[in-house]
Amino acid sequence: MKKTLFFTVCLLFVFSIDVAAKPANPDAEPKIKVEDGVTQAVFSMEEAVRETVYIETAVDSDGDGQNDKVHAEIIRPKETEEGLEVPVIFEMSPYRAGLSSLDFHDVDVELNPVEKNDKGKPYAADLPGYYDDYFVPRGYAVVLAESIGSGLSDGCPTVGDEREIRATEAVIDWLNGRADAFTEDGQEVSANWSTGNVGMTGVSYNGTLPNGVATTGVKGLKTIVPIGAISSWYDYYRSNGAVVAPGGYQGEDADVLGKAVLTRDNPEVCSDLMKQIEDDQDRETGDYNEFWDARNYLNDVKNIEASVFVVHGLNDWNVKTQQFSQWWEELKHYNVPRKLWLHQGGHSSPYYFRNEEWLNTLNKWFDHWLYDIDNGIMDEPVVDIQREDDSWETTQAWPNADATETKLHFTAGSSETGGLSVQPVPNENKEADSLLDNALIEASELVQNPLLKSPNRQAYLSKELTDSYRMSGTPNVSIRASIDQPTANLTGLLVDYGPDGAEIVTRGWMDPQNINSMSKSKALVPNRQYTFDWDMQPDDYQFKTGHQIGIVIISSDNKYTIRPEAGTTISIDPERSHVTLPLVGDIKDLR
Repeated sequence: MKKTLFFTVCLLFVFSIDVAAKPANPDAEPKIKVEDGVTQAVFSMEEAVRETVYIETAVDSDGDGQNDKVHAEIIRPKETEEGLEVPVIFEMSPYRAGLSSLDFHDVDVELNPVEKNDKGKPYAADLPGYYDDYFVPRGYAVVLAESIGSGLSDGCPTVGDEREIRATEAVIDWLNGRADAFTEDGQEVSANWSTGNVGMTGVSYNGTLPNGVATTGVKGLKTIVPIGAISSWYDYYRSNGAVVAPGGYQGEDADVLGKAVLTRDNPEVCSDLMKQIEDDQDRETGDYNEFWDARNYLNDVKNIEASVFVVHGLNDWNVKTQQFSQWWEELKHYNVPRKLWLHQGGHSSPYYFRNEEWLNTLNKWFDHWLYDIDNGIMDEPVVDIQREDDSWETTQAWPNADATETKLHFTAGSSETGGLSVQPVPNENKEADSLLDNALIEASELVQNPLLKSPNRQAYLSKELTDSYRMSGTPNVSIRASIDQPTANLTGLLVDYGPDGAEIVTRGWMDPQNINSMSKSKALVPNRQYTFDWDMQPDDYQFKTGHQIGIVIISSDNKYTIRPEAGTTISIDPERSHVTLPLVGDIKDLR
C-alpha cells in the first residue's frame, strides 16, 4: 500500500516551512518546501532521475492476443532514490511522435437526404519541458506517456473510446501498485517512489483523455486540469445532425484523426480498425449513434471522484465552447469540486499569455489536491473570465447568475427595415425572407453591410444600444422556414455590428432533417414549412453602447459545414422566427 505525505501547514502566508517526507531510508531526510501556500523549487532538475517504462494495460486494441503496453517517460527528483515519495503530474498524449499525413474528407459534395421511411491537425500542445521544468523542482514526478497506437506504445488509436481510456487508466493503476510495468529489456519495475496521488492535465486531445479517465472513478486520480478539451466527441465533429469541422480542419473526422496519430511501428495492423471507425462515424447522416455515445463522457460524470479545473478559450473554434459548457453544467449537477478559467485566446493554454499567474494557480491547485496543502485555493472565486479588453474578473458561477433568456423576434424585410424586437411584429404582407445557398461565399463576407440586400443571407439587427449588454451562456435560434430541396445546411451567426465593422461573436449549425432528434434523421417535404430550433456555441461577450446586435441566417458555412452545389432556397417566416440570448441587464433598448 502506498504511503501518502501529510502536512500540517500553519501561517503559510507569513513564513515558509520545510516539510520532511516519510523516507524509506531512515538515514535520509529529503524535504519539500512550502511558502505562501505553494511548493517551492528546491530540487535539482539537472540531477533528476529519468527513466523509461512500458506499462501493461488491460486492453488489446490491435487484436494480437496480448495486452497493449503504453510507453512512458518519467522525470522525478533525485531524492526519490533516497526515500522521498512524491505525487505525479501525468499527461497522456497521442502526439509525442508527431502526426502521420492527414487525408481529409472531401466536403465539396452534395448533402445526403434520408429516404422517407429510412430506419436508420497539428494540434495545440504544451511547450516541451513545461511540466517537468516547473514541477519536478517542486517535488513532483512528471509522467509523459504515449497513447495506444502512437510512438513506442503498441495497440491502435481508438479516438477516445473505452479502450483508449482504460489504457490511460493503466498508468494510474501502475502508480498505485495495481498494474505491471517493464523496462525496455523486460525487467519488471515498480513505482515505489509514488505516493499514488495523481493529477492529469493537457491541451486538446491531451486534455480530453483526462476527462474520460475521470469518469471511470479510478482510485488515485485526485484531480484533472483539462485545457481546451472535448467532453463529447459527437459535438466535436457534428452539430445538431450536421457534419461540421474543427476550425481550420475542413474535412477532418474521427477516422482522419485516428490515422493521423497512428504512428506506431507496423501501423497496417490497425487498418481494419481504422476502416471500422470510418464506417461507424456515419458522415452520411451525421446522426448520433452508438459510436458517438461510446465517446460521450457526459454519460458518466456521476462517477467522477477527482476535482476538475476546467480551462477553455472563448475563441476556440477547434474544440468549441460547447465542450466546456456542457461539461461544466454536469460537474455542477453532480457537485464535483471544480474551478473554471475562460480566456480570450483560441485553442491554447493560458501558459502562452498569462504565464506567471497561470503557473502559480496551477501550482496551488496541484499542491492542494496532490499534497493536501490547505492553501485556500478552494476558497477563491470559482470562475475567472478574461474580458475583451484583456482585464480579468472573478465570479462564483458561469453562466452569469444574472443572465436571463431574452427572446428577440425577427422583423420582416432584412434589407432596410428588418430588425430584432422583444415584441413580435406582425408580417402584414405575409412575405417570406428568402436566401439562396452558396457555400463558396464565406460567412465573414456574408455578414458585411447588413442593410444592403443580399441573395445569400438574411440579416436582422437591433436598434443601436444605449447601454452595454453582456451575453453569458448559450444562444438559440428558432426559425419557421421551408426549403425547396429535401435537405440543406442551416447556419446562424450572432454578429456584433459596431463603428469598426462586423464581428461574428458565435455561430451554430443544424441539419434540418434532425428536426426531432439528433439520433434519427427525418425526411422533409420540400416547400413545406417547419420550425427549426438549434443552439449556437456558448460565449461570454460584451455588446458595447452604440453597437447593434445582429443575427444573420445563412445556409452552408464555408469553413465548417459540407459544401453542396449552390442553388437551394430557404424561405423564412420572420413573424414566427426569433433568437434567444442569455443577456445581463435591462433590455429597454430592444423594446
